[in-house]
Amino acid sequence: MKRFALGEFGSQLWTREKAKEIRAKLIAVIESSSPGETIVVDLAGVEVFDYSFANELFGKTIHTRHSEWPDRLLVIENLTTYTRENLGKALESLGLATIERSGRKMQLLGKSHPVDAETFAEIVAEGGPTSATSLSKRLGIGLTAMNERLSKLVDLGLVLRAKATSTAGREQFMYSAPR
Repeated sequence: MKRFALGEFGSQLWTREKAKEIRAKLIAVIESSSPGETIVVDLAGVEVFDYSFANELFGKTIHTRHSEWPDRLLVIENLTTYTRENLGKALESLGLATIERSGRKMQLLGKSHPVDAETFAEIVAEGGPTSATSLSKRLGIGLTAMNERLSKLVDLGLVLRAKATSTAGREQFMYSAPR
């Protein structure tokens, strides 16, 4: 896990231009990370940022991460009421979501459907890699529906998918969220 301390850039962060400067540094951290690694953007010390800053820094980073580094997860932590509101609105307008960690609790922030949030929460509750079969049984839904949910979460960059071998010796995928 790598950490990126946004508070180093100030407690009040404004404008797209400032976000562009910071985004270049965040992208460098993501590029230097390994497949499967989680990058935590720590907002400790950041009191507020505006919508345009959130759109530029987080929206563009998350969008780029999807296409360039789909095997890395981004987690945002230590949000204030103001930063959560502006980040949530910016991501919703772009059709994006990210993972917010508050203490030990993780949830989705931005645009997500309730079934996506439910599936994500169940993966987090599992505490480690889990299969589509296991999740479908625990949530009481069909395997096809579960595979669709999981594919969407992977495509959104909210969970990781890795090949594994089942106890029966067949190839299967295992899904995990950051810890």
